[in-house]
Amino acid sequence: MNKQETDRLQRIVDANLNRLKEGLRLLEDIQRYFFDRSEYSYRFKELRHSLQAAYDVERLQYRDIENDVAKETTESELKRSRISDLMIANFSRAQESSRVLEEVFKLLDPKLSPLFKNIRYELYALEKELLGLPRKKSTSNSSD
Repeated sequence: MNKQETDRLQRIVDANLNRLKEGLRLLEDIQRYFFDRSEYSYRFKELRHSLQAAYDVERLQYRDIENDVAKETTESELKRSRISDLMIANFSRAQESSRVLEEVFKLLDPKLSPLFKNIRYELYALEKELLGLPRKKSTSNSSD
């Protein structure tokens, strides 16, 4: 990989780290201030703090907001009517960013890739818990 490709990947990392941190922070604050659920707030905070392993202040040099071709707000981003809408949007944002980071770090720094895979799966579990989706029934044989 040449320097230009590495620089472009660093820009992707910067954008997705920001997106992931923002999504986690909103989910953390909803649990903390809206629902008063310290245990979930703390879990999101731990996930957010685990990102420090990938954070590098030097990465800021790759940030190019002025030339971002997709920085405008979309219509769907403006449509939120319930707290669950905020949660769904930010779970999706964080999960998608985790996946992007997992893949890009396979090229830039493979030892960091599993961190983002773990974050993504933790987010899937938290989403299921917090949005109250029914648990899958066990398929084991029972003699009830």
